[in-house]
Amino acid sequence: MSLYSKIKRQLIGSSLPTSSHSTERLSNAAALAVLSSDALSSVAYATEEILTVLVLTGSSTLGLSLPIALAISLLLAIVTLSYRQTIRAYPTGGGAYTVASENLGLFPGLVAAASLLIDYVLTVTVSVAAGIAALISAFPLLQGFTVELCVISIFLLMLANLRGLRESGNLFMAPTYAFIICIFILLILSIYHQFTTLIPQTYPVIPVKEPLSLFLILRAFAAGCTAMTGVEAISNGVMAFKQPEWKNARMTMLYMSVILGTMFLGITYLVHVYHVVPESNQTVVSLLGRQIFGGGILYYFLQFTTLLILLLAANTSYADFPRLASLSARDSFLPRQLLLLGDRLVYSNGIILLSVLAAILIIIFQGEVSAIIPLYAVGVFTSFTLSQAGMVRHWFKEQTSGWGTSATINGMGAIATFIVAIVIIVTKFQAGAWVVVLAIPLVVSLFLLIHRHYRYVANRLSIERIQIRNYPTRLKAETITHPAVVLVGQLHKGTVKALDYARSMADEIVAVHVDIGFTDREQLQQQWQQLESDIPLVILDSPYRSIVTPLAEFVSEYETQHPNVFTTVIIPVFVTRHWWEDLLHNQTSLFLRRALRNKHSSVVTSVRYYL
Repeated sequence: MSLYSKIKRQLIGSSLPTSSHSTERLSNAAALAVLSSDALSSVAYATEEILTVLVLTGSSTLGLSLPIALAISLLLAIVTLSYRQTIRAYPTGGGAYTVASENLGLFPGLVAAASLLIDYVLTVTVSVAAGIAALISAFPLLQGFTVELCVISIFLLMLANLRGLRESGNLFMAPTYAFIICIFILLILSIYHQFTTLIPQTYPVIPVKEPLSLFLILRAFAAGCTAMTGVEAISNGVMAFKQPEWKNARMTMLYMSVILGTMFLGITYLVHVYHVVPESNQTVVSLLGRQIFGGGILYYFLQFTTLLILLLAANTSYADFPRLASLSARDSFLPRQLLLLGDRLVYSNGIILLSVLAAILIIIFQGEVSAIIPLYAVGVFTSFTLSQAGMVRHWFKEQTSGWGTSATINGMGAIATFIVAIVIIVTKFQAGAWVVVLAIPLVVSLFLLIHRHYRYVANRLSIERIQIRNYPTRLKAETITHPAVVLVGQLHKGTVKALDYARSMADEIVAVHVDIGFTDREQLQQQWQQLESDIPLVILDSPYRSIVTPLAEFVSEYETQHPNVFTTVIIPVFVTRHWWEDLLHNQTSLFLRRALRNKHSSVVTSVRYYL
């Protein structure tokens, strides 16, 4: 085992067989921690975002935070009802991409996918930055290490998720529930505190910087809607639940919304009662904690659990970004590498890509929450709207029992989230929302470019126009002097060319295909009999989804059967038109060459097919 493999096994764990996939499901309690941490953690900063806008008009208008929070809670109830309908209609997972694509068409589906992917990256960035801000509120000496602490946190989250869904769920349950319990202790203790302790009766005097206007109130509402981010995660991750998946997902979504709404309204109420004003070097939750808990152990426990839940809020994105990326890759809108399950039955490439993108944003914005927040929530409300509009179309098409009520609920959700999306875009546009508004069509354009490339490659490699070829049955030579093994990924023109080369130089040929769980064996065998019937095809099972290991073992065994001769291993390779197009394809040939380089009785050669 190489040094890299040993380190990887220590950090991530041993490979899991594909047969273990069903055991890597989440209980409702674990799913609440994994898929709801983003939504639940937003109470740590959503109220503060409302106050940050209202404080511009002076202290007299800060009381408006409570009615604004009530309006957001009503919106939360509407969206929750809407997504419970979506989960019922799509029991195998009804994310915005799937719903919009099936009911509204390709382009709305791509807009939904782009919006969500951007939002998932921002979720990691905002959550980690806010978590580190909570830490710095308690320990100001760490102020100069903000970016470094954020990047280290992202790296640790990446490792935890690479270890597998069930294991990450177990890791994250304790911090999530500790935060929930701590917030409820804060709420309960505050009631006692109000009757027994003198609390501030008025807000401190704050100079007026802007006059109160409808636009400013809408800005505060849009800022507070960050409390809604992550609500859709459960509908995207239905298949992560234990059976019956959709029923468990609906129940968990209800629990999540009740807990989220209670904590959000409770914190906003406490801010109103204690007349808390945001401070630049301390979060609102920290200020409340100092008022109610004092400076003792409960305060530091609150800050510590807030730090953890904000860091773990990013885990919602780690659960959903790789899954959505794999669906887009399945439809040829993202690189195919994102479709593959890693050693621990998670989409490892998607997890790594998300971590890299989030770390880049952290470095660009220097870990400043206030600089990243304006970009937040645009994508999620765009996807909310498209998903709910798609569900309305779905109910009109299906017209199953109770479809009218379901369509009404989803219609209310679509209208409400559309209005909020417009408000967020208008009120946050100059503050930075324009970046996301511009980024969504750019990502959609990238989707279409990638799709066009894959379609071009498929057309160039297609065997549909190749005539059926009849080869005479190959007679086994008395003395084998030139055996050859041809590696077959798919049966396309590049493979046909490699097999023709093998016929020209070998007196015994065997073709080998590795099934990592995606192969339609019946179709492959049928095509093989039509085009290459004179060469035997061996299909190898790969329970750990590795292509290289089973092939290397097969070649070793084949060489043992053919001693004292050189075995030629032929690898079909197609050559793209541009270097960057190579990034869209698995570089299996490179890994195979590396695995076979120590085999002294093998000659490894590539047969190139130029696109």
